[in-house]
Amino acid sequence: MTWFESIVAFFLIWWLTLFCVLPWGVRRSEAPEEGHDPGAPEGPRLWRKALVTTAVAAVIWGVVFLVVDSGVISFRDMVERAPY
Repeated sequence: MTWFESIVAFFLIWWLTLFCVLPWGVRRSEAPEEGHDPGAPEGPRLWRKALVTTAVAAVIWGVVFLVVDSGVISFRDMVERAPY
């Protein structure tokens, strides 16, 4: 895996992980302020979620990198064996 492919893979994994982490610990406000959406979370803790997302995505990316780099899954072989 080249450095560019690694960055793209990490970005995609990070983004998907973010959407999995965002709902953690969400509580609706009991008395929303005037002009606020009643469904908006109270204290969303986005920085903490970004850090958790980065840590989880780094672990997942490491596993993906090891699997692809070891040759267990070879996308180039899959393309060569494609029936088209």
